[in-house]
Amino acid sequence: MKALCWEGVNKLSVEQVPDPGLRNDQDVIVRLVAGTTCGSDLHLIGGYIPFMRSGDVIGHEFVGEVVEVGPAVRRHKVGDRVVVCSFVGCGRCWYCTHDLWSLCDNTNTNPGIGQALFGADTGGIFGYSHAMGGLRGSHAEYVRVPFADHGAFPVPEGVDDTSALFVSDSVPTGWMGADLGGVKPGDVVAVWGCGAVGQMAARAAILLGAERVISIDRIPERLAMTERHIGSEVIDYTATDVGAELRERTGGRGPDVCIEAVGMEAHSDSPVHLYDQVKQQLRLQTDRPTAVRQAIHACRKGGTVFVLGVFAGAVDKFPLGAVINKGLTIRGAQQHGQRYIPMLLERLAAGELSTAHLATHSVPLDEAPRAYEMFKDKSDGCVRAVIRPGG
Repeated sequence: MKALCWEGVNKLSVEQVPDPGLRNDQDVIVRLVAGTTCGSDLHLIGGYIPFMRSGDVIGHEFVGEVVEVGPAVRRHKVGDRVVVCSFVGCGRCWYCTHDLWSLCDNTNTNPGIGQALFGADTGGIFGYSHAMGGLRGSHAEYVRVPFADHGAFPVPEGVDDTSALFVSDSVPTGWMGADLGGVKPGDVVAVWGCGAVGQMAARAAILLGAERVISIDRIPERLAMTERHIGSEVIDYTATDVGAELRERTGGRGPDVCIEAVGMEAHSDSPVHLYDQVKQQLRLQTDRPTAVRQAIHACRKGGTVFVLGVFAGAVDKFPLGAVINKGLTIRGAQQHGQRYIPMLLERLAAGELSTAHLATHSVPLDEAPRAYEMFKDKSDGCVRAVIRPGG
């Protein structure tokens, strides 16, 4: 079958790879209908996530049709249309039974790497380095889905493939930021980033009852999309001082909850961005925490900062003094999608969520490398490029 393979830093190619087969009795094989580019993939492509190998198939956000079912699978049959959570959970370990699915003890097939990097192994994730299990990714014609009864979810009738696609990762990730960030009725929430995850975090905050939601970015098309489709206020950080603007809009106090949805390659128009970029390129630090710093400084005293963006390791100039002296709560997580996906599919079917607008471009699998170039450069207003193996 064809698949999109990582061949080295900033090198992608579509190659022929072996078809997947059932390995365990709880597996299913899914024929891909659609996948999508994701900002966290750019960290892989750029070489910032360690433990990639030439030929690794990337991609982790997808919807498709079940074509083969293991003998122990109870919730799926051949022909089912399913959206698959990007993180794999066994459903039985302590973490899965406590709804902490991305921390599953049994789905990372390379234990030990996470111990060295993070102090503990994470769960497995499709197409996201051998530190995260080395599972083959979803930019392919077919993919094996382990523990399918816990990670694949039927798409309701009336929900189109493109809308369902983003419930694989972007929507539950954004919702988790608002939920675990403690957003409650009457709050003022600020979200850094107007990509797919940032938009979904903003929409989640609105649905959870926030009085005001303010989204921060620099790309005009994304700011306009967030205003139009999400209903959030917006700030162009190149046009104003974000901290001063947020204080102005909150009566001098600052937002109650600040959600960082940018990650390890954050941009900024301040001199510290150049400092961060040079240190990252020289591998003196793994991540650029520009948006995290800004969120910590902007958050009101006693507020909460939730980090949704992907970070790989160490950062410099972390404002720990602000965290302590302002009494902040700092949280973060990779998405616990299984906790949220059924509810989100129901909301999508009921019209409470809109995701199809995120798919600004659509390409066949053969053109996936070009899609990632366009996505990385944010050219032609690209927010997400949908990759369709069937053309």
